[in-house]
Parts: sequence; structure tokens; C-alpha cells
Amino acid sequence: MTTYRGPADRLAAPAPHRPAAGSSTCPDGRPATLRRVIASKLGREIVTFGAIGVVFTAAYAVLYLALRSVTGPTAANALALVITTIGNTAANRRLTFGVREGGSMLRDQIGGLIALAVALAITTLSVNLLGALAPHAGRFVELAVLVVANALSTVARFVLLRSWITADRQLALAPAPTRNPQE
Repeated sequence: MTTYRGPADRLAAPAPHRPAAGSSTCPDGRPATLRRVIASKLGREIVTFGAIGVVFTAAYAVLYLALRSVTGPTAANALALVITTIGNTAANRRLTFGVREGGSMLRDQIGGLIALAVALAITTLSVNLLGALAPHAGRFVELAVLVVANALSTVARFVLLRSWITADRQLALAPAPTRNPQE
């Protein structure tokens, strides 16, 4: 038998039929902690971002090999990255981060181009380093080095795009400041 000791006992645990304040329930009925909600959203974003990355890495590889037959490795890399970045950013904006309205599209594409600059720096350094260390490496070795460099730059790209696009969404969803009628 429990002894009632005052109002603190009422606040100690939520009623069994409702979750604690500030939380909700998962589809399975368990209380959804903030950590679980964040982890599931972040996990979904990473999986979606990765799937889009695989598709655009394949497109990049095809473009790189096509362009490499008519130009040098640095130019082929830059052109293939620029072309695939625009589609990649649009796909991630919509599918990974759930942005469907067009109002911030230009700003998000600029964020994607900033992330491209990081990727371009990493991949250009990689292909130039390969050229210095193994000047007779074949195109498929170049491509393998570039795919690994792109994988490394993908982490930076995810962090940049996520912070850029979600910051934009948070600004859009934030309530407008209220004005004091006395002013």
C-alpha cells in the first residue's frame, strides 16, 4: 500500500494512460523520448541521403568517364560534380529534408554549391595527388580515387546541407515576432 505524501507524489510519474509532459507516443504505443525522435529522424535522413548519394555517384562516374575522354581529370571532375550537384541538392532538399515549397530553393541550391566547393577541393586535391604519385594510373584508378574522395566529402556535404536547409526551415516555421501595440 502506498502512502500519499503530498503534491510531489502526483508529479513524480505521469498517469499510465498518457506520456510525460513534452513527449509523445511512438506508433507502437511506447513513450517517444526526444532522443528516440531525433535518432529516428536523423537515421531516416542519413539513409535517404545515402541512397540519393549512390544514385548521383553513379551519374557522376558516367559523366566523369564521358568527359574524361575529351578533357583532363581536373576539368572532367569539376564538370561532373557541378552537373550532378544541382540534381543532388534538389533531390536531398525534397526527399531527405522534406522541403517541398519553392521559396527557399535558390538559397538551398547556393548551400549545395558551397558544399560542392568543399567536395571539389577534396576531389581535386585527390586526383592531383594521384597524378603526382602515380602519373600512369589508368582512368578506372582515377575514378576509384575520386569515388573514395567523394565518399569523404559526402559527410561534409550532409552536415552542411542539413544545417543549411533545416536552419532555413526553422526560420520559416518560427512564429513571427509580435509587436507591442503600445509602441
